[in-house]
Amino acid sequence: MKIYDAIIIGAGVAGLNAAACFDKNDEVLVICKDNSWDCNTFYAQGGVSVPYDEEDVDVHIEDTIEAGAGLCDREAVRILCQDGRVAVDDLINRGFLFDRDENGELHYTREASHSRARILHAGGDATGRQMHHFLMQENVHTLLYNSTVTDLLIEGNICHGVRVYHKGIFRNYYAKTTIIASGGVGSIYKYHTNSKAISGEMQGLAYEKGMELRDMEMMQFHPTVFIHNQGARKQLLTEALRGEGAWIVDENGKRFLFEYDKRGPMSPRNIVSRSIFDWKQKTGLSVYLSLKNFKSDFFKKRFPTIYFNMKDLGLTLPQEDVRISPAFHYAMGGIKTDLNGKVPNFYNLYAIGEVANTRIHGANRLASNSLLEGLVFSKRAVLDIKSRDFEFEFRVFSKEEEDLVKDNDKKLKNTLRTLMWENAGIVREHTKLEETLKEIEKMLKSDIGKLLRLRLKTSREIVRAALERKESLGAHYIKKLKG
Repeated sequence: MKIYDAIIIGAGVAGLNAAACFDKNDEVLVICKDNSWDCNTFYAQGGVSVPYDEEDVDVHIEDTIEAGAGLCDREAVRILCQDGRVAVDDLINRGFLFDRDENGELHYTREASHSRARILHAGGDATGRQMHHFLMQENVHTLLYNSTVTDLLIEGNICHGVRVYHKGIFRNYYAKTTIIASGGVGSIYKYHTNSKAISGEMQGLAYEKGMELRDMEMMQFHPTVFIHNQGARKQLLTEALRGEGAWIVDENGKRFLFEYDKRGPMSPRNIVSRSIFDWKQKTGLSVYLSLKNFKSDFFKKRFPTIYFNMKDLGLTLPQEDVRISPAFHYAMGGIKTDLNGKVPNFYNLYAIGEVANTRIHGANRLASNSLLEGLVFSKRAVLDIKSRDFEFEFRVFSKEEEDLVKDNDKKLKNTLRTLMWENAGIVREHTKLEETLKEIEKMLKSDIGKLLRLRLKTSREIVRAALERKESLGAHYIKKLKG
């Protein structure tokens, strides 16, 4: 049987950059659940944060820790910020083109909770798309499209590879090391900004295989999202808009955010999202993103993705205000790893990117730190793999697999998405979380397919973690009932 040096599950920034860090002669298989572009990296608008200079490293560290509400691991954050400049410079030296100003200098913008402008962008608001395209062009390793990983072939503490459903057939692929880079959990929420391929099954599978899921209550909701389009994935309106002059107002034009935090629209995402949620409930008024401070030509050039996407939806920007709502955006919680991405208690298994939890982001991710994390920790994982000599006797696993999908799954999946949005979303109540947990347990006992079961187990861990954390922290907000 063929044995790869590494299997990488996921073709976003973390997975593709990990592939780039292996030698050209290494046998590497990259597994992509859907089309290669259908990942969260492709949809990332804002950019990649990076210390502006050496003096800014410590400031970037403190900004990240402050946004993370004290739950960050300082050493993980130090690695992110200190190695971040090297990772970005390496990307530039490999040929990636960030936007530059009229003098040919790198153009930095600012986003919420950053104390200075340190966000690099490409193609205006198409940073993720351009980075993904660049990494795809760089890739010299085998890439398997439209392939769903249905199992990790684990015996004891050794991962022998993965089982994949591809073109109607289950196949086993074997490797000396396996890297999970499958992304977050977006599709378990009714409103989200994620790729439709990001649905949280891998976290549930990790749980079944005995991996520790950590900080699962910490789910980030992006405050400025146009949710009134059809389809589960909603239109993100990057934080860079506020960094460059957009306002959040109610339908009467009131800039109400200053009543919640003196930083107003530049407050951390959890505060802005909660403020919008509370204001809408308290006043019954709709909330809008006002772009009137932008000139038309500048807006079209700086934010072309948003301009054309919203034009397709019938809105002309920046002339029209955009009705907004928070929506699920990013999972800070995930598979616990060490600072090289290695999963504890497993011999040859790694997790990187959004699926992993090194406590870089703590209780609330600082804007645009995610692409940087993918670049930095994918390289660290591969360097760690190369420093080891993984030797073990491979065994052949059965290709038999249970039913992935059953007749009632779609209905239950939609029920789950509504439950998670309403009860495990921006504002949480203990009694509603308990009710949600009971409903999830009930669904788990019904006749369902494996993929839904894994999604339910991921959701259950989010709800369990939310129940265990009694006090509000960062993105986790528990509403205390009066009396």
